[in-house]
Amino acid sequence: MPGFILTRGATVLCAHGGQAQPTITNARVLVMGQPIVTLSDNYIISGCALPPVPGPCHIGQFTTGASRVRVEGQPVLVEGGSSLCTPSGTPLLVVATQQRVNAR
Repeated sequence: MPGFILTRGATVLCAHGGQAQPTITNARVLVMGQPIVTLSDNYIISGCALPPVPGPCHIGQFTTGASRVRVEGQPVLVEGGSSLCTPSGTPLLVVATQQRVNAR
């Protein structure tokens, strides 16, 4: 799936408006001065507006990334990749990312 590569500076939200920040495990590759995010990185979500039952989103994980571009064996994340938040099962939404480097 082609798309612009996600970096630490990308704006990512859960479906309920919570802010998602990646836990970067590899800072070797930078795009526009920001570390890129790979498939092995989780997103920590804060400020989710989902009620206590079933519970607000805490962690987000992308399930697909670039098929051809990898960093240390892990696919890089692209803006059109599939994702899942726990415990709600809703996707992460990429609101804004860098617009120069894309991957397939």
